[in-house]
Parts: sequence; C-alpha cells; structure tokens
Amino acid sequence: MLRQSVFSRLAGYKDTNDAERLRFDPVMRQIVGGRADWQLAASTSEMGRFETQMLTEPENLNALTDMSGQWIDKVYSRVGMKKLILDMDSSESPTYGKQEGSAFNGHFGCTCYHPLFCFNQFGDLERANLRKGNVHSADDWLSVLQPVVARYRERPLKRFFRGDAAFANPDLYSYLEKENFSYAIRLKSNAILQKHIASLLTRPVGRPSRAPKVFYASFSYQAGSWHRPRRMVAKVEWHAGELFARVGFIVTNLNWQPKNVVKFYNHRGTAEQWIKEGKHAIHWTRLSCHDFEDNAVRLQLFGLAYNLGNFMRRLILPPKVKHWMLSSLREKLIKIGAKVVHHARYITFQMAEVAIPRVMFRTMLKRVERLRLAPDTG
Repeated sequence: MLRQSVFSRLAGYKDTNDAERLRFDPVMRQIVGGRADWQLAASTSEMGRFETQMLTEPENLNALTDMSGQWIDKVYSRVGMKKLILDMDSSESPTYGKQEGSAFNGHFGCTCYHPLFCFNQFGDLERANLRKGNVHSADDWLSVLQPVVARYRERPLKRFFRGDAAFANPDLYSYLEKENFSYAIRLKSNAILQKHIASLLTRPVGRPSRAPKVFYASFSYQAGSWHRPRRMVAKVEWHAGELFARVGFIVTNLNWQPKNVVKFYNHRGTAEQWIKEGKHAIHWTRLSCHDFEDNAVRLQLFGLAYNLGNFMRRLILPPKVKHWMLSSLREKLIKIGAKVVHHARYITFQMAEVAIPRVMFRTMLKRVERLRLAPDTG
C-alpha cells in the first residue's frame, strides 16, 4: 500500500479517490506487487484506512518522517557526496473549511498550514514538518534540522547551511557552530548595521551607469541577544533611477571574500524553486483531510514521491534531458500509456516512442542497472 500511495502521487494522482481506477491499472498492479499481481491493487476505502488510521499511529508517522532521509542515505551510499549544503525554508498550504490546525497567516494572506522544508544542494527533500498556519516561519526549526544533522555528523563532509532572514536566530547560529557547519543567513537591516557601511550609502559621484554599481563590505557585529560578535557581510547596490541604495546583510562564519559569500547565499533561491515543483508537479499542498495528523501523513507521502522523482531526474535521465522539470518527467516518462503483455515467464510493457525514444529509454535502464550494481560506499 505504501508503494501505491507514493507512486500514485508521483504520477499526479493526488487523492485516494483515484485508487478506485488505479486498482485496475496493470502497471500499478505490477508496481504494488504482492497480491495485486493476480488480483487488484488497494481500493479507495483501503487506501483511506491505510493513510488515516495505520500511518497516523505515532510510531508509524515517525518512521514515515524518517524515510526520506533513509532513501537519501541509500542513494549517496552508491554515488557518494563530497559536501553538504542545507537550505531551509517554509511555504503555505491553503486550507478550506474547518480543517484542524489551519489558521490565517498574514504573510501569505490566506488561511493555510505552514510547513517547513529542508533540502540539500541536489534538491532532495531531507525532512519536512507540517505546522499550524499561524506559526513563525522558523518555528520548530530544531525538530527538522537536528535529525538531518545527526545523520551526517560522522561523515567526512564539508557542511553548509543557508537561510533567509526568518532564520536569523542566535540559537540557530550557536547550534550550527557547535555542529561544525558553515552558514550564511540573511539579517534584516537596522540603524547600527547601516552605520557600519555609512560610507557606501552615499550616492556615487557622476552620471549613473546603466549597470548597477555594487559594493561589498565585511565587519564584526554583535547584537544585544548574541553572546559574542559574528562576521557580517554587506552588499550595497546603486541602480539608475532609484533614490536609495538596495542594501542586504548576511551573518556568516565563512572566511571567504564578501562577494563570494553573497554569491553562495544567493543560490538559496533554488530551494524556493524546489518548493514550487513540489506544489505544481507533486501537488503536496493537496492536504484536504480534516484531522491534522492525517494531513501530516499526506505531506510525508508527497515528500517521498517528490524525492523519488528527483532521484530519477538527477541519476537516471541522460544529460540531454536533465533540465526537465518534475512535471515534464511525469508527463513524458511516468504518466504515459503502455500496452502490457503477459507471457508465461515475463511481462512486456510496450510503450510508444512519442516522448522517449527507444535509445534514450535504453540508456535510462542501463543507468538504473549501474546504480543497482554500484558498491556501497557508506
């Protein structure tokens, strides 16, 4: 049933109601395996009981939450990893009616849940946590980050963390420093910070150029709630036609040049792209149950489906099509028609070459086989 829950979501079937049709699908029956090989896959009522009764048990929900990390560990025991970059961000999942835990969020301007996500640099979802709609963006960050950090603690990796201004928290800084993480976290501007770069806030002399004039600065700063000073990096941009400069501050323990610190931090925006893919390709905002625990289970199942699709994109697709979004991957490789022919000893899937040519599909199968035969480096 877990296979059916995950694979159906990867194929774009975002609700258990779709199980009533999918239980007859010969490909889904082969994926599910077991009794589905000769009978039918699980029905809507069976899937509903599985997701809202069995998986909502505390020990099962905890195991389901840990499963994404276990999958990622298995992948990188095969392909290896030289460094780890974690990006943490939150998003909204709109709610309707009187769903448990939903609340109005002023930042998003809607009634919603407010899930928290943690990705690595490859776009894999390391961990996710469903939260009530009115909590702060960084609320409960430790419960998401701590299990991820624990998994990588003994590995010989360089470790990095990026976060926006919502995660400008001295407790988070101290935690990352204790765990030997390098970090770059945006900090909201204030009068004291601007005083440190006062010389850069004066408009440059001469006619403004079409290209923005960019300046960088680095200095030590200690806020009132910090137990020690930390390094600050500032970026000041002067744009033609704008009266004031655009100013950004980053708190960091990196010893790189300021320009390189800003460049590293700016790649944090890819996490927002991965969240958008989860929304539009996997539909992980489809949390329509009444009970909060039921929706927490659904978020984890959507997360597993997302990771499975991301693994396929990064490790299986040939270079020519590695740029595919997850929605393209679904429509051209997963959710396509095929003829299933049963023989005495094997089953043949006859697929059209409209989206995936035969040579490309053969290359994908070879890549899958190499992953299966790769030595475990963990």
